[in-house]
Amino acid sequence: MPRITRTDIGEEMYHVLNRANARVQIFDNDQDYKIFESILAQAIERFDMRLLAYCIMPNHWHLIVHPKQDGDLSKFVGWLSNTHTRRWHTTKKTIGEGHLYQGRYKSFLCQKDNYFLTLVRYVERNAKKAGLCELAQDWQWSSIYRREKRTTEQKIILSEWPVDIPDNYLLLVNQDQNINEEEVIENSIIKSSPYGNIDWAEKAVKDFGLEQTLRRVGRPKNGG
Repeated sequence: MPRITRTDIGEEMYHVLNRANARVQIFDNDQDYKIFESILAQAIERFDMRLLAYCIMPNHWHLIVHPKQDGDLSKFVGWLSNTHTRRWHTTKKTIGEGHLYQGRYKSFLCQKDNYFLTLVRYVERNAKKAGLCELAQDWQWSSIYRREKRTTEQKIILSEWPVDIPDNYLLLVNQDQNINEEEVIENSIIKSSPYGNIDWAEKAVKDFGLEQTLRRVGRPKNGG
C-alpha cells in the first residue's frame, strides 16, 4: 500500500501525532516527561516553530503547530522524534534495542477558525478522557496546564492562537466532546485528511494533492 501523501507547507496549521512502538508506555515518570518537554523546547527554538497546543500521554503525544516555511514541519518533527529516541535509550540504558516510535508521524491540516478550537479541545482534554486527571488543566504535561498554571517564562514556548480563547474555554474543554466531532478528528488522524468545512477541505485536497485522504467532512458545534 502506498504511503499517504503529507503536506509540509508553511503558514498552515497542523495536528501532529506520534505513538510508541507497539503502543508501549514510554513516559514512566516525571523525569521522562520533563526530558521530552525540554527537547520540545529545543526543537521550537531550533526550527522557529510556533507551538499552539500539546499533550504528552504515557505512550504518545499530540502537537498543534504552525510552521513558517515550507519543509519546516518534517524537519521539526524528525529532529524532535530522533533526539527524543536517542535520549530515551540513553536514559533507560537500552541503546541498540530497537525503535521507540511506531514509524512515520501522523499529521493533518486544520482550518483556522472554530475547527481549530475544536481540535485544541480534543488535544488538551486527552488526559482527562483517559482518566489521568479530574480536570484537563490538572494534567501537568500539556499546554493547558502550562497556560493556566506555569510562570510567564514557562509559557514562552506557546504561541498565540489564530482565534481568541473563549471566556468559557475551561468549561468547554472539560465537557464531553461531541461524538461526531471526535470521529471526524480521529478519521483525519488515520487518513491524514484536512480537518475543516467542506469547501475549505476540498480546496486543500486540490491545492496540495491530497486525493488519497478524501473523507466525509464533519462540522463542529458553534463556539468550538
